[in-house]
Amino acid sequence: MKFTFNHFNFNVLDLGRSLAFYEKALGLKEAHRKESENFTLVYLTDGVTSFELELTCLFDRKEPYDLGEVEFHLAMQVKDFEAAHKLHEEMGCICYENNDMGIYFIEDPDGYWIEIVPERR
Repeated sequence: MKFTFNHFNFNVLDLGRSLAFYEKALGLKEAHRKESENFTLVYLTDGVTSFELELTCLFDRKEPYDLGEVEFHLAMQVKDFEAAHKLHEEMGCICYENNDMGIYFIEDPDGYWIEIVPERR
Protein backbone atom coordinates (compact mmCIF):
# COMPACT_ATOMS: atom_id res chain seq x y z
CA MET A 1 0.00 0.00 0.00
CA LYS A 2 1.40 3.42 -1.01
CA PHE A 3 0.16 6.76 0.35
CA THR A 4 0.92 10.06 -1.36
CA PHE A 5 0.33 13.65 -0.32
CA ASN A 6 -2.91 15.21 -1.53
CA HIS A 7 -3.63 18.47 0.31
CA PHE A 8 -3.17 20.45 3.52
CA ASN A 9 -5.85 22.58 5.21
CA PHE A 10 -5.88 26.03 6.78
CA ASN A 11 -9.11 27.40 8.29
CA VAL A 12 -9.56 31.09 7.45
CA LEU A 13 -11.89 33.83 8.63
CA ASP A 14 -11.97 36.03 5.52
CA LEU A 15 -11.77 33.94 2.35
CA GLY A 16 -11.33 36.92 0.00
CA ARG A 17 -8.46 38.33 2.06
CA SER A 18 -6.76 34.92 2.20
CA LEU A 19 -7.15 34.29 -1.53
CA ALA A 20 -5.61 37.68 -2.31
CA PHE A 21 -2.72 37.01 0.09
CA TYR A 22 -1.89 33.57 -1.31
CA GLU A 23 -2.01 34.79 -4.89
CA LYS A 24 0.21 37.82 -4.23
CA ALA A 25 2.62 36.22 -1.77
CA LEU A 26 3.00 32.77 -3.35
CA GLY A 27 1.36 32.86 -6.78
CA LEU A 28 -1.21 30.22 -5.78
CA LYS A 29 -4.40 30.07 -7.85
CA GLU A 30 -7.79 28.57 -7.19
CA ALA A 31 -8.06 25.08 -8.68
CA HIS A 32 -11.60 24.29 -7.55
CA ARG A 33 -14.05 24.91 -4.73
CA LYS A 34 -16.92 23.30 -2.86
CA GLU A 35 -19.78 25.49 -1.68
CA SER A 36 -22.13 24.57 1.14
CA GLU A 37 -24.70 26.52 3.11
CA ASN A 38 -22.33 26.43 6.11
CA PHE A 39 -18.86 26.65 4.57
CA THR A 40 -16.74 27.10 1.47
CA LEU A 41 -13.67 25.02 0.62
CA VAL A 42 -11.21 26.49 -1.88
CA TYR A 43 -8.30 24.41 -3.15
CA LEU A 44 -5.22 26.34 -4.25
CA THR A 45 -2.59 25.04 -6.64
CA ASP A 46 0.94 26.08 -7.54
CA GLY A 47 0.27 25.00 -11.13
CA VAL A 48 3.23 22.63 -11.07
CA THR A 49 2.62 19.88 -8.52
CA SER A 50 -0.59 18.01 -7.70
CA PHE A 51 -0.42 19.10 -4.03
CA GLU A 52 -3.15 21.57 -3.00
CA LEU A 53 -3.70 23.95 -0.11
CA GLU A 54 -7.30 23.79 1.07
CA LEU A 55 -8.71 26.97 2.60
CA THR A 56 -11.82 26.32 4.71
CA CYS A 57 -14.12 29.21 5.54
CA LEU A 58 -16.83 28.37 8.09
CA PHE A 59 -19.55 31.00 7.76
CA ASP A 60 -20.54 31.10 11.44
CA ARG A 61 -16.93 31.43 12.69
CA LYS A 62 -16.13 34.96 13.87
CA GLU A 63 -13.27 34.44 16.34
CA PRO A 64 -9.65 33.85 15.24
CA TYR A 65 -8.50 30.24 15.41
CA ASP A 66 -6.24 29.20 18.27
CA LEU A 67 -3.07 28.08 16.50
CA GLY A 68 -1.28 27.13 19.70
CA GLU A 69 2.40 27.86 19.47
CA VAL A 70 2.37 27.69 15.63
CA GLU A 71 4.76 24.76 15.75
CA PHE A 72 3.43 23.48 12.42
CA HIS A 73 3.90 25.07 9.03
CA LEU A 74 3.70 24.63 5.30
CA ALA A 75 6.95 24.99 3.33
CA MET A 76 7.31 26.36 -0.18
CA GLN A 77 10.47 26.48 -2.30
CA VAL A 78 11.33 29.18 -4.81
CA LYS A 79 13.99 29.58 -7.50
CA ASP A 80 14.57 33.30 -6.98
CA PHE A 81 14.90 33.41 -3.22
CA GLU A 82 16.12 37.03 -3.16
CA ALA A 83 13.17 38.31 -5.23
CA ALA A 84 10.75 36.37 -3.04
CA HIS A 85 12.30 37.83 0.10
CA LYS A 86 12.01 41.35 -1.36
CA LEU A 87 8.32 40.82 -2.21
CA HIS A 88 7.52 39.46 1.24
CA GLU A 89 9.49 42.26 2.89
CA GLU A 90 7.45 44.80 0.90
CA MET A 91 4.24 43.01 1.92
CA GLY A 92 5.33 43.13 5.57
CA CYS A 93 4.54 39.45 6.10
CA ILE A 94 7.99 38.11 7.12
CA CYS A 95 7.64 36.93 10.70
CA TYR A 96 10.91 35.04 11.27
CA GLU A 97 14.26 34.68 9.54
CA ASN A 98 16.99 32.11 10.09
CA ASN A 99 19.97 33.37 8.12
CA ASP A 100 22.17 30.48 9.29
CA MET A 101 19.80 28.01 7.63
CA GLY A 102 19.05 30.32 4.66
CA ILE A 103 15.28 30.30 5.21
CA TYR A 104 12.54 32.60 6.43
CA PHE A 105 8.87 32.40 7.33
CA ILE A 106 5.91 34.51 6.28
CA GLU A 107 2.64 34.78 8.18
CA ASP A 108 -0.74 34.69 6.46
CA PRO A 109 -3.73 36.83 7.52
CA ASP A 110 -4.90 34.14 9.97
CA GLY A 111 -1.53 33.62 11.64
CA TYR A 112 -0.37 30.49 9.79
CA TRP A 113 3.35 30.36 9.07
CA ILE A 114 4.75 29.39 5.66
CA GLU A 115 8.44 28.56 5.39
CA ILE A 116 10.22 29.87 2.31
CA VAL A 117 13.25 27.85 1.23
CA PRO A 118 15.53 28.24 -1.79
CA GLU A 119 15.15 25.67 -4.52
CA ARG A 120 17.43 22.72 -3.98
CA ARG A 121 20.27 22.59 -6.42
